[in-house]
Amino acid sequence: MHKSYFDQLALQLEHTLKLRVPPIGMKLFENPNDLEKISRLRRPKAVHTLDQIVAQATRLGWTVGVTGEDLIGDQCRSVVGLPIQEQEWASGKDMAGVWYATVEDAAAHQQAMHRIPQGKYQALVVAPLRKWSGNEEDALGLPDIALFYATPGAMIYFINGLQWEGYKNFQWGVVGESSCADSWGRALNTGEPSLSIPCFAERRYGGVLDDEMLMALKPDDISKSLEGMSALSKNGLRYPFPQYGIQMDARAGLAVSYADKKPNG
Repeated sequence: MHKSYFDQLALQLEHTLKLRVPPIGMKLFENPNDLEKISRLRRPKAVHTLDQIVAQATRLGWTVGVTGEDLIGDQCRSVVGLPIQEQEWASGKDMAGVWYATVEDAAAHQQAMHRIPQGKYQALVVAPLRKWSGNEEDALGLPDIALFYATPGAMIYFINGLQWEGYKNFQWGVVGESSCADSWGRALNTGEPSLSIPCFAERRYGGVLDDEMLMALKPDDISKSLEGMSALSKNGLRYPFPQYGIQMDARAGLAVSYADKKPNG
């Protein structure tokens, strides 16, 4: 059976980084009626956080579509550009005294968040990356971004792959609570690879494990990193990282990748 571009990307990424859960795709829709055209789409039967919706795709393998009414509040809706009460949300008053000492601190946090501007999008779909056909005529279409969870070790290796060719020094911020703004919020808004430390809500409601980080990016950047990681592997730089020993002569280990580090004799 022919595998789609996205199916191949997902399988290669899972194999290379030994992922616990598969990558997913995320897409915004201007018309909520488009959800009805997507095959085997699930709609929530309860009110959820967006972290839970992402988890249903990641941990359960579901294709899930939501509108703003399906989500618990404007904090979730705001990141992906679904309709909110902008002035009330921006005040941060709901987070003052909970996450931040003052209303001023909470409002500063809201302004620091990466998010999609209001007014264009009315719905969102998440699904395992392997389920996206890559056919623009398909109702699901093409994902706007892909997301995957991995350990810090796997993430730095993935970043090394991104930097293999066309090097870039990535600069990522940490907004704190609501750090989905650092991952899918930033990636949707800028199109750039976006790494985050998942926040309390993602871990409590989204099932994110204590040692997991989240990467959000364009699917083509996964392909770019896979090519880079393949090159690194040929140089003896592989994942998982083999432990060498804290008291060993480092030259023997380094000699695998660096010709001038071979020990004498």
